[in-house]
Amino acid sequence: MLTTRYVTGAPNWVDVGASDLDRVTAFYGGLFGWRFRSAGPEAGGYGFFELDGRIAAGGMRTTAEQGPPSWTVYFQTPDARAAAQASGQAHGGVLAQPMDVMDQGTVAILADRAGLPFGVWQPAGLPGLGVVGESGALCWVELHTADVAAAAAYYRAVLGLETSAVSFPGGSYTSVNPGGQGEDAMFGGVVALADDPEPTESGWLPYFAVDDTDATVARARELGGTVAMAPSDIPDVGRVARIADPSGARFAVLRPLPRQG
Repeated sequence: MLTTRYVTGAPNWVDVGASDLDRVTAFYGGLFGWRFRSAGPEAGGYGFFELDGRIAAGGMRTTAEQGPPSWTVYFQTPDARAAAQASGQAHGGVLAQPMDVMDQGTVAILADRAGLPFGVWQPAGLPGLGVVGESGALCWVELHTADVAAAAAYYRAVLGLETSAVSFPGGSYTSVNPGGQGEDAMFGGVVALADDPEPTESGWLPYFAVDDTDATVARARELGGTVAMAPSDIPDVGRVARIADPSGARFAVLRPLPRQG
């Protein structure tokens, strides 16, 4: 499960980029209760979405040249420059070279073997998100890709991630956890596009916890979002739905089942 006790390979940041940041800010404020706080003039328009005063995500205004509006998932690394080098050696790429962000940390945007983007964050002054695993906060991440085996090999080489098969009624799921942490530390999964019950875009998909999936979906529609996958129950997991915000950036929501024991 996700915690703010970040270790190497764990997701420690997410952010959304869109051309109309004001509209996106209003959407997530109405949906999750987030409040946007600018990181200051030196941050180039970047800011933080806060939930009860804790950072739940980042947000920035992007241009068409930077690609379509989207969410980006970042993973903790002790050395962003080494991770960028490892990406190339693992037949991936580097979309944005490592860059120091003031005294907060070092960031890089990489691409895996399939060209799917993700970020790495080497923390300094800013360890990562201030809240995860609660209603309105990041609770899971999932990679949708054409080749699960190739993805697993790449992320093991670059981030040290481990994968394992988890059985559930009707099939199995490839879970992901930081290397050496065991399955109790799993934070996400890898899904083959061919096995996905609903057509979806390839790439990393962030999940945010909610108290009521159906009510969240209805509220998202009211706020100008669209439903990419209607609410559905996943045995032993919870009730999930996929949503696109008004800019088109996709994410998922999950009402988790109570933990047993």
